[in-house]
Amino acid sequence: MLYHLFEELTRSYSFFNVFHYLTLRGILGVLTALAISFWIGPGMIRKLTAAKFGQTVRDDGPKTHFTKAGTPTMGGALILVAVFASTLLWSDLTNRYVWVALFTTAAFGVIGWVDDWKKIVNKDPRGIGAGQKYFWQSVAALAVALFLYAGAKSPAETALIVPVFKSLVIDLGPAFVLLAYFVIVGSSNAVNLTDGLDGLAIMPTVMVAGALGIFAYVMGHANFSVYLGFPHLAGVGEMLVFCAAIVGAGLGFLWFNTYPAMVFMGDIGALALGAALGVVAVAVRQEIVLFVMGGVFVMETVSVMLQVASFKLTGKRIFRMAPLHHHFELKGWPEPRVIVRFWIISLILVLIGLATLKIR
Repeated sequence: MLYHLFEELTRSYSFFNVFHYLTLRGILGVLTALAISFWIGPGMIRKLTAAKFGQTVRDDGPKTHFTKAGTPTMGGALILVAVFASTLLWSDLTNRYVWVALFTTAAFGVIGWVDDWKKIVNKDPRGIGAGQKYFWQSVAALAVALFLYAGAKSPAETALIVPVFKSLVIDLGPAFVLLAYFVIVGSSNAVNLTDGLDGLAIMPTVMVAGALGIFAYVMGHANFSVYLGFPHLAGVGEMLVFCAAIVGAGLGFLWFNTYPAMVFMGDIGALALGAALGVVAVAVRQEIVLFVMGGVFVMETVSVMLQVASFKLTGKRIFRMAPLHHHFELKGWPEPRVIVRFWIISLILVLIGLATLKIR
């Protein structure tokens, strides 16, 4: 909105031309989302507490989590408000990628909201159930994947870019829809599985979103993309503003979610943010890099898959408890130690992902 206002003002006052620059709007996106989070966060937490929207804790979980029962959840709504407000204020609203990202985030946010609501009302940590949740995630992800495939204006928009190898670009054709679907749904569920400790999921999300924003800027810039050996994707640079909004909103939420948490993200935040990372990675054609940078999310998901498979096949568990962060908790690691070490791993993996910009 402000972007279009300043565009009109540029005709009379050349100073406002500075707001055309993506880098400035990205910075303003971070600061705006952060300010909104700080502004509405305390009031939202009070309302969630008054409404008794408290966290339901699993009986079979670590005993240290029992004291968290009743802590306000659904705090992810704070993140979504800040992300949407900041994105709408500073992005080019004629850009289709902006609306695809916002739709994906909203759709998965609604699914998460319903799941959280069921958990609170029924006092059941299973929520709407895995089957129903996966069905609606699939509907939303397929709709987004088909839209991106049908609206592709160049072969590069549906091709798989392999990191490190400059000339290795695989034409996916209709298989793009399948890849986009799995990336969006997989990323959504991976972040949701990681969201089990105070601040554990939000900081890796912030780091990955920031890195994807850099990829968006490069891929959308005609000169930088060619210089670094990437195909140019017209319009995808606007994803920088969206990613910046996630960074600002995520940091604002961490202010309240850091150990010991005043509020939990809930599925409304985790499912939405995971899907947001997935759709940005698809838009900038960096699905493989997302797999690397989001390695913490990947290992959390794989730990659950291995645990389930091992128990069904052999009757034995590989980990003391899955997802993986609970395994380390049961080994005696204090919660802050688990959180910070996972953050450090995320930072390393994000830096490795960013290195693929130049190592080609």
